[in-house]
Amino acid sequence: MFRTAAASVVLSLAIMHVPSQVEAQTQHLEQLSRKYTATLDEIARDVPGVIGIAVVDLTTGERFGVNEGLVFPQGSSIKVPLLIELFRQADEGALQLDEAVVIDESVRTGGSGILRHFSDGASALSLRDLAVLMIVLSDNTATNILIDRAGMDNVNRTMAALGFPNTKLQRRMIRPQDSAAGRENVATPAEAAGIMARIAECDLPMSRDSCEDLRSILELPKATPGSIPSGSRVAWKGGSITGVRAGWGIIDLPGRPFAIGVMVNYTDGAAAEDAIAAVVEASHAHFARLAGVTSHGARVPLRYLDPPSRN
Repeated sequence: MFRTAAASVVLSLAIMHVPSQVEAQTQHLEQLSRKYTATLDEIARDVPGVIGIAVVDLTTGERFGVNEGLVFPQGSSIKVPLLIELFRQADEGALQLDEAVVIDESVRTGGSGILRHFSDGASALSLRDLAVLMIVLSDNTATNILIDRAGMDNVNRTMAALGFPNTKLQRRMIRPQDSAAGRENVATPAEAAGIMARIAECDLPMSRDSCEDLRSILELPKATPGSIPSGSRVAWKGGSITGVRAGWGIIDLPGRPFAIGVMVNYTDGAAAEDAIAAVVEASHAHFARLAGVTSHGARVPLRYLDPPSRN
């Protein structure tokens, strides 16, 4: 009798010290998160200059970051907030996306894009067509036309109202004198990733149809950093000015989509671009490991996970 009772006590104590299945799986996921965070830290340590990284798991809301609260110059990535404001105003009827603008000497701007090569006054493009050129070819003439049409202050008010006060459009494109005077287009990695998450969730001050049209423009084919396997929809807008590289994105990895903001300053060219590519690839690898898994980490076809597992 005594031996049986003692065995029961030992068994009870052992059970008390064995993690539950939920706790055990939580520990597994925490290990994966720590490994991913360590990889991001390693990339940040090795890149010349300063890098900021923010990533949002669009399934669970978990956030990862390195220097995610620092303010960085944006280059052409700031065109995403302008695109949002353009579609917001169109949705409420303040402007029409099919409104045509004549392309002539009065609106031309240097730098990237093709509109600066158009014949004077021979073509007219809609605001939506200009938005496509702004995002896909980073056309600066198209961008400045849209800044003038949507209003710089309106862009910043909308960003602040959405909870992104550090995301600011403060100058037109190709204005080095404004940049030198401190009027730079800026954002933080955390806000960039947050903005892209709002786009992914269609949580914007516009109709779902408008939001989906906006996102479709961001998903048009263009150069993206890193090697992302086929099968994922990618919404991306990169940016570069001398000494700066940036990228805002949604990687719609089946079963585990994520939003990302990456920015590098105090460096140029290949080193910065390689760092952004490394962040994108490391992030895709991390979330691919979590896509289509059960609560025990076993992989099953996505059709059996409805809704997707929120591990």
